[in-house]
Amino acid sequence: MSVSTADVTPVDDGFAAIQLVLREREARDRRWWEDMRDCFAEDSFVALTWYQGSGNGFVDGSAAMALGGVPSRHRLSPPVVRIAGDRAAISLPIIIENYATVNDVECVLSTYARHLYRLERFDGAWKIVRLDAIYERDELTSSIPGQTARIDPSELEGLRSPYRLLAWKLRGAGYEVPQDLPGDDRPEEVARIYGEAFAWAGVPQP
Repeated sequence: MSVSTADVTPVDDGFAAIQLVLREREARDRRWWEDMRDCFAEDSFVALTWYQGSGNGFVDGSAAMALGGVPSRHRLSPPVVRIAGDRAAISLPIIIENYATVNDVECVLSTYARHLYRLERFDGAWKIVRLDAIYERDELTSSIPGQTARIDPSELEGLRSPYRLLAWKLRGAGYEVPQDLPGDDRPEEVARIYGEAFAWAGVPQP
């Protein structure tokens, strides 16, 4: 049975929007590429450390990354959704886990960030039209307690602190990582990104 937009309550609306972004992340981790692709609008845009481009290209790039031996998983915290009519802005706290071997020591690289989604409803269904990542910090820990992983500090020169270890890992895998992405070390830029998302969605600026 189809449900018209007029029949949807605000609670149902928020639940559906949140489920879309959670579904996109689950599909990314489970390698359900067509399910992930279905979460994005046709003219969507994604901006992350290793990729800037269309949502469709992001799915293709994610599949290629998985096949290329750069595995990752995403640990999610409760999202916050703001909705006005057929547009929404959702902030999703996230930990990006990558796995690396550093000088024969197995490690987990954890990058703390927030994904800022812009959603729009088309024919009654929410779709992602933009995804921006805002980076906070990252850390590298050994998988086996007592072992120590060491990185030559010179390999991190020129990399910004919110995502320097992730950039180091991705560059080692052949990816170019820009150093002008939103991060908590640049609060004015972060405020601008949030302001643009809230203005686009038509929701109040906190």
